[in-house]
Amino acid sequence: MYKFENLEGKPMFKSKKDTVYVVLAGIFITNAVVAELIGGKLIDVGPAVMSIGILPWPIVFVSTDLINEYFGEKGVRKLSLITASLIAYTFIVLSLAMKIPSTGISSVSTSQFNAVFGQSQLIIVGSIIAFLASQLIDVSIFHFVKKRTGDKMIWLRSTGSTVISQLFDSFIVLGIAFWLPGIMDTKTFLLSALTGYTVKLGIAILMTPLIYLGHYFIEKYIHGH
Repeated sequence: MYKFENLEGKPMFKSKKDTVYVVLAGIFITNAVVAELIGGKLIDVGPAVMSIGILPWPIVFVSTDLINEYFGEKGVRKLSLITASLIAYTFIVLSLAMKIPSTGISSVSTSQFNAVFGQSQLIIVGSIIAFLASQLIDVSIFHFVKKRTGDKMIWLRSTGSTVISQLFDSFIVLGIAFWLPGIMDTKTFLLSALTGYTVKLGIAILMTPLIYLGHYFIEKYIHGH
């Protein structure tokens, strides 16, 4: 793994575990922000619709569980609050950028730029609330299960926490962004939320081997075995 050093060639972090946290946090934040940026595009999944923002979430699932495992509830809660703040900051910058007209020689016109990044305020609010709620629920369930299983059954606490947290996430974001303002009727809202939840759950199950792989490499890096 890459060695993080300052200008004097000395280690930037006190331990290998600090390095692991910074790397996992960077992966987590990047994918969470990207998911929000691309989330305005809706796609058809059978008879339902869902956001293309689902694409980076498998990596968010894995990084969340690894941070949960090695850095506990405080590590995840703190990172979740930081990430939510950075998501809000991202949208503030985008809102300012949309107010500045593009020049005539720009390959991206003002209308094109605004069409891509001009998500409604309710989508932004809904996504941030859903993100925070799902992360805090995830970490609580993860550690509830871990206290009862110890270091065994990694798959149970990883998948189990995702099963509950993503149920809330799927309904909260669509409910605030599309159902409350009347963009979706109740039938479409329920179908889309359940479809999104099913897809996320399937992804979480398929990603379970990567959790074990991540454990292996982190243990090897930190402890040398």
